[in-house]
Amino acid sequence: MFCYQCEQTAGGTGCTKVGVCGKNEDIASLQDALIIGLKGVAAYAFHARELGERDEQVDAFMHDALFSTLTNVNFDLGNHVEKVLQCGEMNYRAMELLDKANVNRFGSPMPTQVSTGLKPGPAILITGHDLLDLHELLKQAQAAGVNVYTHGEMLPAHAYPLLNKFPNLVGNYGSAWQNQKKEFDEFPGAILGTTNCVLIPKESYKDRMFTCGIARLPGVTHIADRDFSAVVEKAKSLPPATEKQGGTLTTGFHHNFVLSIADKIVDAVKAGKIRHFFLVGGCEGSRSSRSYFTDFVKQVPKDCVVITLGCGKYRFNDLDLGDIDGIPRLLDMGQCNNAYSAIQVAVALSKVFNCGVNDLPLTLVLSWFEQKAVAILFTLLHLGIKNIRIGPTAPAFLTPNVLAVIQENYNLQLITTPEEDIKAVLG
Repeated sequence: MFCYQCEQTAGGTGCTKVGVCGKNEDIASLQDALIIGLKGVAAYAFHARELGERDEQVDAFMHDALFSTLTNVNFDLGNHVEKVLQCGEMNYRAMELLDKANVNRFGSPMPTQVSTGLKPGPAILITGHDLLDLHELLKQAQAAGVNVYTHGEMLPAHAYPLLNKFPNLVGNYGSAWQNQKKEFDEFPGAILGTTNCVLIPKESYKDRMFTCGIARLPGVTHIADRDFSAVVEKAKSLPPATEKQGGTLTTGFHHNFVLSIADKIVDAVKAGKIRHFFLVGGCEGSRSSRSYFTDFVKQVPKDCVVITLGCGKYRFNDLDLGDIDGIPRLLDMGQCNNAYSAIQVAVALSKVFNCGVNDLPLTLVLSWFEQKAVAILFTLLHLGIKNIRIGPTAPAFLTPNVLAVIQENYNLQLITTPEEDIKAVLG
């Protein structure tokens, strides 16, 4: 890194600082954390704005916070800590805004079973996060008799009434983002990437891959103004999919639905039938150590409920965990931004039980990979939520000192083994 004050390489002979003379590595770490968190806030605010919702306070903070990371502007360590926590507050507002926008436009999600097989006919696979892109694609593909399948973070779209009513939204194909190259190669149709979490395509499917919105890929046709006619025509020009049997996944446990059955949940807790809730979710990745999350859910005792969200759920959302008095033991709340739903449920339960959120029988076990997961972590810290377990590793941009402060103030813990972590929580 170049130091702009002494005009030498940071850490070199003439400069022992990181980035700018006078800025220690902890400030540099917090600036990196703030920038990464801002990217997550920007993603949620962007999707909300596309649906006509905007928060001037979020916009103003992003300008102020990004400005504060410029060269020779802010050398105050405490102020950087404040801004990171404020980033969490703004991310909460952005998630709330996006939830409002999605519900107002597409209806309140309901528990929905989704097929993972294939139906006969021309097919399009859509991946990413933008539900408005999916809505416009469904309308145009329906008129042409083309089936649409979701992938990755698009799975929860099936739970929104306005989207679910389309007869050509026929299922979910594949899993999380890191498996795209294999799954896209095998998918018998056109493919549309709508947001982040798209990978450089293999040559074998590059000619039937498209992007839209902010997503771009080299050598791939980009769709402007949500005119998906080229995607539809490509799907019709390819050999149609043949029928393939699959299983089912269940999604759509939005906080509006969960709170509608809150009495049943509270009764089950008071009766000792539900001992604990584990929120296990977040961003997926390809490290073999992420098998921890699968093993963790498999080992959660039968008197406990697992809440999940984000693409990290693909590690275990095909497991049949059964139910407790009709309450499913696996509740998929939706996309990563539906962390907002999980927070609403936790807050509501804390009011019922007349205690703080940290006193609830609730433990958060989060997988992190990219910017939105970081922003959500900052939101949880802003809300004062403690005892979070995170993995598979600590964020590399946090220095040991910064990580130690977070651990001291919030008891943030790195995952160990499923057996040890479950025992530590439940005793």
